[in-house]
Amino acid sequence: MTPIVAIVGRPNTGKSTLFNRLTRSRQALVDDLPGVTRDRLYGTVVWDQRRFILIDTGGFDPPADQAFAAEVHAQIELALTEADLVLFLADGKAGLSPADQEVARRLRRVDKPVIYAVNKVDGAEKEDAAQEFQALGVERLHFVSAAHGYGIRDLMDDILDHLPPEEEPEAPAEGEEPPAPPVRVALLGRPNVGKSSLLNALVGAPRVVVSDVPGTTRDAIDTPITRDGKEYVLIDTAGIRRQGRVDRGLEKAGVFRSLRAVERSHLVVAVIDADAGLADQDLRLVGQAIAAQRALIVALNKWDLLARRPEAQKAMDDAIQRIAKIAPWAPVLKLSAKTGRGVDKLLPLVDQVYEEYGTRMGTSPLNQALETLTERHHPPMVKGRRIKFFYATQVGVRPPRVVAFVNDPEAVHFSYHRYLLNGLREAMGLTKSPLVLDFRARTGRRERGSRT
Repeated sequence: MTPIVAIVGRPNTGKSTLFNRLTRSRQALVDDLPGVTRDRLYGTVVWDQRRFILIDTGGFDPPADQAFAAEVHAQIELALTEADLVLFLADGKAGLSPADQEVARRLRRVDKPVIYAVNKVDGAEKEDAAQEFQALGVERLHFVSAAHGYGIRDLMDDILDHLPPEEEPEAPAEGEEPPAPPVRVALLGRPNVGKSSLLNALVGAPRVVVSDVPGTTRDAIDTPITRDGKEYVLIDTAGIRRQGRVDRGLEKAGVFRSLRAVERSHLVVAVIDADAGLADQDLRLVGQAIAAQRALIVALNKWDLLARRPEAQKAMDDAIQRIAKIAPWAPVLKLSAKTGRGVDKLLPLVDQVYEEYGTRMGTSPLNQALETLTERHHPPMVKGRRIKFFYATQVGVRPPRVVAFVNDPEAVHFSYHRYLLNGLREAMGLTKSPLVLDFRARTGRRERGSRT
């Protein structure tokens, strides 16, 4: 499971600047998702071949007549519960404040590693001016500049040293075939969209063996089931709160509570209430699956309630097109957990999607497809020089990941990137799985990030 690091601190300490610096390798992908762009809720950090999720909790800004309001306490508790490590960030220019001291006191009582950093310190000569933060009484204090990069290397080394070690898969006994792991399916959705009803409908289907096992996160229950000889683990993400009904400071609770489930899953089923229509929070949850590069199925629950409402059906068809713009490969299933209609199609669809998610493509057909696409639509000229593609190779699965070697990776426009991505997905038969396409210089010195 990918570790989670939560940034905490007062407003204007530079949390978002630090967030953007550390997540630069995934920022373009996050920016494409509705809602995530505005809030800068979370992102993926890759540093020295280690990967973790970074969450910006927002600024703690209590009312003037209280040291900390109830909603601020709730947000701190949420961050501390879900994160593997907490990064406290203070403002070196503004100086030490009572709010900083109160948060530090709270963090000293948690049974998780906490790293303390003072931001906006642009060099060693400015560290002396920020020595007042030593009054926090912590063992180690990092002085950094999120804007200019000062101290970031030492900070990141400290973070990686305190993250949980990566688990190695257990090797099978000699002569034994490794057992196929169960497919882990996360059910994501807003409250009252029918996730629990869908889970119960799946568990109650014929020929299902089921046992309930508490999950590793506070609000998730893992339900292993066996159907037709195949094993699945359904991860129910109860408790994702609707943004309009939570207190200030808790609007990001859904992200905290669902991140674990997404990261632990192979495939996400985004459950949407067809009767209520598509909401921004639905798009945010879909965005989480895309950002995590997970396979995705969109389940439109309560479709039976739209039977005599053609205008509502038209609205949902329009909503499906909105989802298709950000996840054109995600199949959509219309069902009713209450009546059972369409529920029997979900697990077979999971099997199809999961199979594509683990696709291994032959090098020869992959390069034939790349050659056909580049001949059909020649790469554009950049500064009088045409972009040249040499060859492509698959380097990973779940999702399938392809590296295309090119003379100038940075010159490939995002529109041509998207053209190749969609073309390769179609040519290789990936109609239900994301595909990651990276560009790399043939020398290996430069590389460009990917989109799914």
